[in-house]
Amino acid sequence: MASHSHLELSDRQILDALSPFALVPNSDSLPLIRTYISLLLKWNRAVSLTTVTNPVEIVARHFGECIFATKLLPMDNCRLVDIGTGAGFPGLAIKTFCPKLGLMLVESNKKKCAFLHEVVRGLGFSDVEIRAERFEQIRPQTIEANVITSRAVGEFKQLLRWSKSALAHRGHLMLWVGANDATRIVSDPGWIWQPATRIPESQRRYILIGRPIDDIHANS
Repeated sequence: MASHSHLELSDRQILDALSPFALVPNSDSLPLIRTYISLLLKWNRAVSLTTVTNPVEIVARHFGECIFATKLLPMDNCRLVDIGTGAGFPGLAIKTFCPKLGLMLVESNKKKCAFLHEVVRGLGFSDVEIRAERFEQIRPQTIEANVITSRAVGEFKQLLRWSKSALAHRGHLMLWVGANDATRIVSDPGWIWQPATRIPESQRRYILIGRPIDDIHANS
């Protein structure tokens, strides 16, 4: 690992990069983030995982943007299913902050899944399941997620339909989207959405949190 030493981030650099998101990691999270980034950059040479290669930017863009979601929805003892997780964002990034999180990562690209297995092993995580398939191939009724996240899925209509059956009672869907997609998604009649929250440090990226309308009615 000597050749990576110049990429080693100090605690201060990580804390500074996360501060715009009002995130204060505990001392356990810092080495996890550092190891994760080191693995990400190592694998990125062979497998296209991220276009962001500056370690400080990775902390802000991938960890800050993802973990910011925990300010909007408590996730400590949740079962979270991350659709199209890619290099593990947001799901695995959130787990660096919420170690008790039960996690299912859904990623159809086999090479990215190999990377995810490596990260889970390298970070010593338990309660993480990696599914090397598309979400449409998974029977949603078998999922029972408290939270479903997606930062990169284009076909929202399918995802919304699937998530309705995959969410547990009182579960939430959380999406990282641009302004135009946010406007389009909130017009879906089957869901009730909280006002979109702009992601700090970004002009036109938002987090949207919603629940199926049937679930709301069941509670009333």
